[in-house]
Amino acid sequence: MSKNLTTRSEDYSKWYNELVVKADLAENSGVRGCMVIKPYGYAIWEKMQAELDRMFKETGHSNAYFPLFVPKSMFEAEEKNAEGFAKECAIVTHYRLKNDPDKPGKLMVDPNAKLEEELIVRPTSEAIIWSTYKGWVQSYRDLPLLINQWANVVRWEMRTRLFLRTAEFLWQEGHTAHATKSEAIEESEKMMNVYADFAQNFMAMPVIKGFKTETERFAGAEETYCIEALMQDGKALQAGTSHFLGQNFAKAFDVKFANAEGKQEHVWGTSWGVSTRLMGALVMTHSDDNGLVLPPNLAPIQVVIVPIFKTDEEFDKISKVVKELATQFKKINISVKYDDRTTQKPGFKFAEWELKGVPVRIAVGPKDIENGTFEVARRDTLTKQVIAKEGIVNYINDLLETIQNELFKKALDYRTNNITEVNSFEEFKTILENKGGFISAHWDGSAETEEKIKDLTKATIRCIPLNRVEEEGICVFSGAKSVGRVLFAKAY
Repeated sequence: MSKNLTTRSEDYSKWYNELVVKADLAENSGVRGCMVIKPYGYAIWEKMQAELDRMFKETGHSNAYFPLFVPKSMFEAEEKNAEGFAKECAIVTHYRLKNDPDKPGKLMVDPNAKLEEELIVRPTSEAIIWSTYKGWVQSYRDLPLLINQWANVVRWEMRTRLFLRTAEFLWQEGHTAHATKSEAIEESEKMMNVYADFAQNFMAMPVIKGFKTETERFAGAEETYCIEALMQDGKALQAGTSHFLGQNFAKAFDVKFANAEGKQEHVWGTSWGVSTRLMGALVMTHSDDNGLVLPPNLAPIQVVIVPIFKTDEEFDKISKVVKELATQFKKINISVKYDDRTTQKPGFKFAEWELKGVPVRIAVGPKDIENGTFEVARRDTLTKQVIAKEGIVNYINDLLETIQNELFKKALDYRTNNITEVNSFEEFKTILENKGGFISAHWDGSAETEEKIKDLTKATIRCIPLNRVEEEGICVFSGAKSVGRVLFAKAY
């Protein structure tokens, strides 16, 4: 199997696009800006979904589902949110087609089937959900309301890229209502931490926890918490956000509750989400010029076994041994595939599974059967070892854990080496153009300075780190006083 991948150093963007397609993760569809997620890509998303869903339920959340369509008047109720998403909205105006009398065999919009009120195809679900919550919340006994939904949303992006930015994408969105401000803030921070735990423990992707500047905040939020990751090309990627909404949506949709004293109050809200953009993050964090590198905790296939044989007799002997081995793996929840296709040669299979990022490959030939050994290859390091049959199951179990940990450490080392402190704008520009990565710099806190830096360099403030040291300094751009450093980067 010929991979013919563009190398990362040659053209990182082209490498990414080719890899997503050639590794059978996704492809462009017949609808501009939309993608088809293929079975192998969807299998990875399902593993992400399963782990996140478990984590949400462990923190007390329940799943529900809300409509795809939002009446325009409802969408407009929270002004900042409506304004923030207005340019990306797809709108339904009619509900029927009819035969075009001037063009036989063609259809046209029926002008008599105009909707009384236009419908927005949800770019996010705050409006429809908060309008529903009005009927669900009457008393403090109904709170907190902790709801998540797995859904698709539509944002009419002009420049699209598989997984990273598409007109329609899959995600989850949590929407919660609370009796007090402190509870809602605690929920926002908790969900940011859930996302960070998932990114680090399952994706093997280190993230920086922080909050957004007012300019970068979610439309309609009082505060936006985020996790920011760094890709191999030195660009940042926002991997998840959690928003403290204050009482903005509760007031817009009149969601009130009677407190313990019987007094009416507006509830406090949060919303939080991650999307199939995480698939792009996974690809770009670990993969190499040979294809995908998947962390074992999210790999649909953790171990692939490839037989090497010449005769049917050899194949039967190998298959018998492999089936016994596969049974032992399955008993300890290691996902295994026996690639027993007779239509492809071992070399083709090796290349294919390497491209698809399967963490461990085991090759078994007649000599291995005689010697009671297996050849074990690691995808992350492309190294091989011969392992005795007796200890193979425990060895592979430990190896998968080792690979998971080492992938995280490699990504963490890369990020650590690519956070650069600068103290002047000249230094800022030099690092941004020649090294990339996160730039730690003093900022005066003004939206005007933030916008000017963005216009001049295309770098944005990715986050104000939660653990930043409060220190007096001088803004790298304006020379005005600063109370601490923030992280800038070019981003996806």
